[in-house]
Amino acid sequence: MSGVVEGQTEMSAPVQAAYTYCEAVTGQQARNFAYGIRLLPTGKRQAMSALYAFSRRVDDIGDGPLAPEAKQERLEATRALLERVRKDSVDEDDTDPVAVALADTARRFPLPLDGLDELIDGVLMDVRGETYETWDDLKVYCRCVAGAIGRLSLGIFGTAPGAPGAERAGEYADTLGLALQLTNILRDVREDAGNGRTYLPADDLAKFGCADGFRAATPPDGADFTGLVHFEVRRARALFAEGYRLLPMLDRRSGACVAAMAGIYRRLLDRIERDPGAVLRGRVSLPGHEKAYVAARGLSGLDTRTVTRQYVRRRA
Repeated sequence: MSGVVEGQTEMSAPVQAAYTYCEAVTGQQARNFAYGIRLLPTGKRQAMSALYAFSRRVDDIGDGPLAPEAKQERLEATRALLERVRKDSVDEDDTDPVAVALADTARRFPLPLDGLDELIDGVLMDVRGETYETWDDLKVYCRCVAGAIGRLSLGIFGTAPGAPGAERAGEYADTLGLALQLTNILRDVREDAGNGRTYLPADDLAKFGCADGFRAATPPDGADFTGLVHFEVRRARALFAEGYRLLPMLDRRSGACVAAMAGIYRRLLDRIERDPGAVLRGRVSLPGHEKAYVAARGLSGLDTRTVTRQYVRRRA
C-alpha cells in the first residue's frame, strides 16, 4: 500500500479501549457507513471508526438543541482538540476516547487532518443557516461535510501499488463524497424542511417552481417536484460515475468497503428516482438484508470489476 502503515503493531490497553468505544459508536449510529467498514482489516476498520466517531461528534453538535452561539463555542472547542491531535499532544491517558483513537490513527496513517477542519467549517455553515443559490455554492458545503471525509478515508485506504491514475485518487474520493451528500440531501428533504433548512440550490428550486420551499413537507401549488428530484438524481448519478473511478485504485478490501457504502447510496437513489414523493412521506432507507447483499457484492469484487470494465470501454 502506498503511503499507508497498516498499523498491526501491539496496542496498549487504553488505546484499544478507545478504539472499542469508537467502534461501538459507529456500530450504533452509522446506519450505512458501518456496512462498508466491516469489510476492512482490523487496523483500517479501527481507524475508520475513529474518524467516524470524531465526525459524528461534530455533526451532533450542529444538529443538537443548543443555541447557535453555544454550538459555535462547542465546535471551536472541538477544533482546538483537533489541533492537539495535529500537534501529537494527545496521549493514551487522555480521558476522551475519541481523541485517543484519532491521535493514534493520525500516527499510523497519513491523514490529511485539515479535512476535519473543513468538516467543522461545513457544520458552522449549518449553524449560521446558510442557503445556496447555485450548485457551485452547494458544492462548497458538500466538499466540507462529505468530500473532505472521502479524502480522509483515502488516507486510511491508500492506493494499490502501481494503480494507474492514482495521482487523481483524492479528486475521485472527493467527488464520491459529493455524490453521497447529494443523495443524503434528497433523502432528508422532509426532515430538513421540518428543521427550517433548505439545501437544494435556489436556482434549481426556482426552475421547477419550488422557490417557496416545502411547508409541512408539501411542495408549493403548481410545483414540479418530481422534475426537481429527477434533475438532482441525474446530477448525483454523474458524480457517482466520476467518483467510482477510485475503485480500481484501491486494494481488494478497501475497494469492497467503498463499493458497499457507495452501493447502498446508489440503491437509495434508485428508490428516490422511482418514487420522488417518498422523500416527503418519510426517510427512504434500505432494509438490513439489502445492505448486507450490497456489502457482500462489494466484497466479491463484482462492483469494482463492473466499474473497471465500464471505464476501460470509455477510454478505448
